[in-house]
Amino acid sequence: MNYDAMIIIDMQTALINEHPFNERKVISNIQELISLCRMQNIPLIYIRHDGGTGDELEKGTEGWEIHKALAPSQEDCIIDKKYNSAFRQTVLREYLENLNAKKIIMCGMQTEYCFDVSCKVAFEYGYEVTIPKDTTTTFDNDFTSGEKLARYYEEKIWNHRYANVLSIDEIRDTM
Repeated sequence: MNYDAMIIIDMQTALINEHPFNERKVISNIQELISLCRMQNIPLIYIRHDGGTGDELEKGTEGWEIHKALAPSQEDCIIDKKYNSAFRQTVLREYLENLNAKKIIMCGMQTEYCFDVSCKVAFEYGYEVTIPKDTTTTFDNDFTSGEKLARYYEEKIWNHRYANVLSIDEIRDTM
């Protein structure tokens, strides 16, 4: 399977510094995918959330920046957003259309918020979405753990409904 683009959602310093579930493995897996995409000339698209004045993700602050472990290169596209969806009032859809993208890899955070809605919108727009296993993350909350949320969405919500959830090895083999 040839992929047309990889989208990395909200892997920003303030969020990573709060130590989400499976942080090291998620970062390591995304780093590997970034390297694979660069070797295959697959465009990388970073989505960066602006939470507004006073927020930990306030535009222009250190927390708003993409985490240094996943830093984009000058060739990569960075798209800023103000809503949960990476598509709402951004240029993401137009950018993907200009790439003639049909098959996209998506990873990032937070599993049950920005990532989930962005995955579902991509599906609604007709993209064939692949989510690499262990490349989305979130935090524990009052109801459940970040681990349970990540697993639940990968296995019960996205896979074979909105996306194909594949291991890193399966993705590497299809590149």
